[in-house]
Amino acid sequence: MGLASALSTALTGLTAAETQIDVVGNNLANSQTVGFKESGISFTTQFLQNLGLGSQPTSTTGGTNPRQTGLGTQVAEIAPIFTQGTIQTSSSASDVALQGDGFFVVQSSTGEPLYTRSGIFKTNSQNELVTVNGNRLLGYAVDDEFQLQTTELVPIEVPVGSVRVAQATNNVILEGILPPTGDVANTAEVVDSAILGDASIPRPDTSGVQVNSAPVPNEGLVTIAQADSGGSHVEGDVYRYRFAYVDANGTEATVSEQRTVTVQGADGNPNNSITLNNLPTVTSGEYTQMRVYRTEPNGNRFFRLGQIDLTSTTSFVDNNPTGIDLDQPLDQGVLTGNYSYLVTFANANGETRPTPIGTPVNVAEGRVHLRNLPTPPVPGPGDTFPAYDSVRIYRNLSTDSSTYYLVDEINPNTTSEFTDNVADSVIRQNAQADLDGPSVTPNTLLTDVLIRDELNFENLFQLGTLSFSGRKGGRALETQQFTIGASTTVQELMDFIRVTSGIQRAADDPANPVPNSLNTIPGDTSALTPGATITPDGRIRFVSNNGVDNAVTIGLSAFVLTTPDGGIATPNLGFSTKQDAKGQSAAADFLVYDSLGVPINVRVTAVMESRTGTATTYRWFADSADNDPLNGVDLSVGTGLVTFDGQGNYLTATNTQVSIDRRNTPAASPLDFNLDFTSISGLENQNATLAASRQDGSSAGTLSSFTIGEDGIVRGAFSNGVARTLGQVRLARFSNPAGLEQRGQNMFAVGANSGLPVEGNPGENGIATLVSGAVELSNTDIGGNLIDLVLATTQYRGNTRVITAAQQLLEELLNLRR
Repeated sequence: MGLASALSTALTGLTAAETQIDVVGNNLANSQTVGFKESGISFTTQFLQNLGLGSQPTSTTGGTNPRQTGLGTQVAEIAPIFTQGTIQTSSSASDVALQGDGFFVVQSSTGEPLYTRSGIFKTNSQNELVTVNGNRLLGYAVDDEFQLQTTELVPIEVPVGSVRVAQATNNVILEGILPPTGDVANTAEVVDSAILGDASIPRPDTSGVQVNSAPVPNEGLVTIAQADSGGSHVEGDVYRYRFAYVDANGTEATVSEQRTVTVQGADGNPNNSITLNNLPTVTSGEYTQMRVYRTEPNGNRFFRLGQIDLTSTTSFVDNNPTGIDLDQPLDQGVLTGNYSYLVTFANANGETRPTPIGTPVNVAEGRVHLRNLPTPPVPGPGDTFPAYDSVRIYRNLSTDSSTYYLVDEINPNTTSEFTDNVADSVIRQNAQADLDGPSVTPNTLLTDVLIRDELNFENLFQLGTLSFSGRKGGRALETQQFTIGASTTVQELMDFIRVTSGIQRAADDPANPVPNSLNTIPGDTSALTPGATITPDGRIRFVSNNGVDNAVTIGLSAFVLTTPDGGIATPNLGFSTKQDAKGQSAAADFLVYDSLGVPINVRVTAVMESRTGTATTYRWFADSADNDPLNGVDLSVGTGLVTFDGQGNYLTATNTQVSIDRRNTPAASPLDFNLDFTSISGLENQNATLAASRQDGSSAGTLSSFTIGEDGIVRGAFSNGVARTLGQVRLARFSNPAGLEQRGQNMFAVGANSGLPVEGNPGENGIATLVSGAVELSNTDIGGNLIDLVLATTQYRGNTRVITAAQQLLEELLNLRR
C-alpha cells in the first residue's frame, strides 16, 4: 500500500493546487469588477493512516509516540474576503459606493431578495433603479405627499421627466425704504357717481298733454243793446268791459281787450240797462265758462262783474253800476317768452321724477293752457311707490331755460287742466324742480337704476353679466365679473365694487381698526368711512383706504355689460373724484404659488399711518385678484401695522400673515404665507419704495435629476428648484458575511452559515454609509494573488515529482520478475 498511498496523496496535492489556481484565477479575472470581493482558500490534512498508536511511559520505558502517515490534503474553505474596496468617483449620479459593512438589497427575477456590493444602478423603462443585470434595487418608497412608507421594501422609483411637483409659498421677503418723511396718509380718495334715480317710482306720462297759448275772447264780436228800463245805470256814464274764458279749475285764459260802452237814454232817469250779446265761445269745448269784468262808472280798474255758462247762453245783462265785486279785481297778468313745462306726481312726503310736456311754447302777452294733465297711478299690491294726491306744474323762466320753478299744484281728482299766467318774478321765489327725482336706495333693484341726461332718463343696467375694471393707485385692477339678476340690488353692486377694489374696512383688523379719512370736500361734513355709501342726493360714493397708492378710481369705460343675447353695453355711472388721496405710500406686485403651483398675483401697499417723536408706523394692505372665496369675490387678503424705531430699524409688526382662499380649486385652501418686513429700512428717503425680493414657493416643475445621500435618501431635484424625497435605500448586514452563498453576477444569497439579514438605514447600527456618484472597486490584491499562483504552481510541481518517484519505484518492482 505504500506506493499506492503515495500516488493518491500526491493526487490530493495536485487537486488542491489546481483549486487554488482556480481561486486565484477568478480573483485576478475580477480585479476590475465593481464591488467584487476576492476569495481566499484554506486547506486541511485529509485522512491519516495509523502505523502505531504509541504507548505510555512505564517503569522500564519512556513511552512511544503514535506513528501516522498522512494521506494528503483537502480544501477546507473557499470564502470571499469582505475587506473595503477602493472608492472611485463615477460619472453617473445613480452610482453608489458602500463604505463599511453591508449590502444593497435587490430583487431577483424570481422575486427572491439578493445582496450585492456593486453600486452601479440604472433606470429601466418603469423608472426603477436596477443593477446592470436588471435586478431591482429595494428600499422604502414614498406616498403622494412624498412621505416615506417604511412598512415594506419595494423597488425604488425615480420618475425623471414624468413626475411634477409644486411648492406652496410660505414666506415672502420684502425689501425697500419706508421713510418717516412726507405726508401722513390720513386722506382717502373719494369718488362719487352721478345722481342715480329709481325707475320703480312711476314718472308722469305726458304724451297726451296738450300745451297751447290760452285763447283770447274776441271782444269785437260782442254786440251791445241798451234799454231805458230794467236797470240803474246813469245816462252818460262810461263803462269798459273785458272778457276771459275760465277752465274747469277756475283758471282764466288770456283776458280780452276792453270794450267801451257809454250809457245812453232819452228819459234822463238812472234806470238804464246794458245787454252784452253774441259773447264768443271756444269751439274746442275746453272752456265752457266766461267771466265778465267791468270798471266802475267812468273808472279804469276792472273788477269781476259775473260769470256765465257758454253752453247755455251767450248773453250777459249788466243792470247795476255797483254790481262788480271789488274783491275780485281782474288779473291782468300775462306771459311773454319761450316756455317749457314739467309735471310731477306729489304727496306730502315727496314727488316723482319730472316729465317734460310737449315742446316749448312761445307766447307774447298771453297765457298758456295745459290740457289732459296725467293722473297719478294707484299703487298695486306689489308696487313700492306711495300714493300721490296732486300734480305739480313747473316752468322755466323766459331768461333761464335750464331751471324750472313751481308754478302751481292741482288736484287731479277735480281737474286735468291748468292755465298759466304766473309771472316769472313770482315763480322765481318758488321751489325749483328736482330734475333727478327720487334717488336710489341700497334696496333699489339694479334694473331700476336710472341716470338723467338733461330731461331724459336712461336705464343703466339690464339682466346679464357686468364686467368691472377699476384702477387702484394708478394701476389697473384685474377685471371681475358680476351677474345681474332680477333681484340684484344696488347694495350688492356696491359691495361687489368695494371688495373687488380691495377697500378694507375697520372690521378687517379688529385689533387695530383701519382708520377713517379726513373730509376736505367743500360743504360736506359727513364721516368718510372706507367703503361704499349712498349720499343724501342719491350718488354712490366710494371712500378708498388712506394713501395715494390706495386711491380707487372708476373710469368711463370701467363697466361693460353683456346681455344674454350677446349684446354689449357700457353703463356710465358718471364717477368723478370729490377728494384726492394724500399720504406717503408705496406698493409692490409679486407672484406667490398655491399647492398646485398656480401663480397668484398679490399686491402689497404700505401707507404711513402715523408718526411720533419715537417711531413711524406704516399700515400694509394686501390685495389679490386671485383670492377665491366660496361665494362671490374679495380682493382684500390681509392688513396690519409695521413700526420702525427712531433709528430706522424694523421694530414690530402687528400681523404678517396673508390668507388667500382657493375654495373653488383643488389646491389647499387657504394659502397662508408670511410677509417678512425685517429687511425694510425706515430711514429717510425722498420716496417710499417696496419690493418683494424673494419667496419660497414655486410653480409646477418636472423631476429633472436625483441624488442618493449618505443616509440612503433618494432626493429628487425638480425643474422649479424644489427638492423632494423619492425613496430611501435600505442596506443589510450579516453576522457572518463569509457564509453567504454566491450566485454569480456579484450577487449573494443567504447561506446556511451566514445568519439572517439585519436591515437598516445607511450609517445606522454599524451599517455602511453611502457615497453617491462613486463606485467601490474590486478588492483583489493582484500582487498577493500572483504570489499565491507561484506557490500553487510550485505545489503542483512538487506533487508531480512524488508521482514520478512512485512510478519509477513501481517500474523497478515490476522489473524484478525478469
